[in-house]
Amino acid sequence: MGRAEYLPQYETQLDPGLVNLARAGMALAALDFATAQRERHRFYEGVRRFFARYDLLLSPTVPILPLLAGHNTPNPHSLGEDWIGWSPFTFPFNLTQLPAASVPAGWSHEGLPIGLQIVGPRFADLTVLQASAAFEASRPWAHRWPPTA
Repeated sequence: MGRAEYLPQYETQLDPGLVNLARAGMALAALDFATAQRERHRFYEGVRRFFARYDLLLSPTVPILPLLAGHNTPNPHSLGEDWIGWSPFTFPFNLTQLPAASVPAGWSHEGLPIGLQIVGPRFADLTVLQASAAFEASRPWAHRWPPTA
């Protein structure tokens, strides 16, 4: 059941990117939605076959350094306003409903954190959390903070 009727009431309290996605979704025709669902299922089947062979998938969280505080897109906007252009490693697992975690994996020359994404097969949330905890135990980071200025 959709909740489009609540968008005007809560729009100012939501992430602007989420609002844009919601509006785009509301504009889809039923046939477009069905086609997208079919493509999502096809993608999931490929990922499912991957996880039949491997326990986890490791990737960068994003291919860029962290965004400037208060910004929703990279600066400069070299990758565009569309978050899919600068977050290609994360949205596929939201789309397929697979558990994923991002853990600090290192630091850039500027002292900014670089994330490692750990993805598991469907319902393997515990495995993802255990792998995240093991990685963090081997590479502690809580004592280090990025520059704030």
